[in-house]
Amino acid sequence: MHSISLPTLRGRGTHWNPPNRFERLHVDRSGWQDPDDPAPQTILLDDTTRSILSKNDAPDVGFDVGLNPYRGCSHGCSYCYARPTHEYLGYSAGLDFETRIAVKRRAPKLLREALTSKRWTPQVIGLSGNTDAYQPAERRLRITRRCLEVLAEFRNPVTIITKSYLVTRDIDLLNELAKHEAVAVALSVTTLRNHLQRSMEPRAASPARRLGAIRVLADAGIPVGVNVAPIVPGLTDHELPSILEAAADAGASFAGRITLRLPWGVKDIFEDWLERHAPDRKDKVLNRLREMHGGSLYNPRYEVRGRGQGPWAEQMSRLFRVTTDRLGLNPPPLLSTASFRVPASARGPQMDLFT
Repeated sequence: MHSISLPTLRGRGTHWNPPNRFERLHVDRSGWQDPDDPAPQTILLDDTTRSILSKNDAPDVGFDVGLNPYRGCSHGCSYCYARPTHEYLGYSAGLDFETRIAVKRRAPKLLREALTSKRWTPQVIGLSGNTDAYQPAERRLRITRRCLEVLAEFRNPVTIITKSYLVTRDIDLLNELAKHEAVAVALSVTTLRNHLQRSMEPRAASPARRLGAIRVLADAGIPVGVNVAPIVPGLTDHELPSILEAAADAGASFAGRITLRLPWGVKDIFEDWLERHAPDRKDKVLNRLREMHGGSLYNPRYEVRGRGQGPWAEQMSRLFRVTTDRLGLNPPPLLSTASFRVPASARGPQMDLFT
């Protein structure tokens, strides 16, 4: 690891920018090292992408098409496996990831065009497959909501995974999709300990708020579950039963899990976080990960990257299975494409020739 000694930045998951693995030059923003300087602010950047749906061929994700209204995420989770995707934009996986947010303002329009196309085969869309679609900027920009309006109009099924209570804002649209068995929402819960959550996921909702979102959605009749993710071996793995129990009490009907993934530069960022916030657990966490990944901190193979392998992984799998069986928590529901339609409002003169 090549971390540098910097003061912890309040409200941020990391304090530094490791070098971008694709760039030959690295800019050391030394001003951020001075504790008297103002903390770096979140900057929203226009993303002028021409397409909005991304294909996914990973068998462990659960959907084949993803919709990402934002790139980067100001929730600032120190462990986020999506951090290295920011390097494709020329930024760092570190502080840049949570302060330089690319915003796809044209996403609803692009989504409408994609669903109207004769090439579109109705299928489940994952919202989102990368960064949180309900991160703080969404409260003002409402891009995710406008995408949901399109999905509800077309009755195209969608799965949502988030750490934000803000998802409850869109209950009207989720209810409309639920009428057609076309929606499922999962709240990710990493820990029930507030102090740990605040340092590890500084701008995400508290555990109580996430459980509250499960309750609100369940009471509204929307299929909702919990994703215990990421499970950090040696730090949060013992909370697995209590998280599942709390989610079931809140009304969750299904559950999933993902073990901590540390691809590329996330390894250094999370190792630095452990040194700062859980130094007594650092060696245990890292050694446990190595035991689960054949001596490395991460194994990118689809079948093991989110589960691990070996005795500890098997023990966690059994604990999850026994607890979900006891609580009556099922796997995520299968969604239906039977009600998909291209509404008249989306049809142009050319399309009417084929109807």
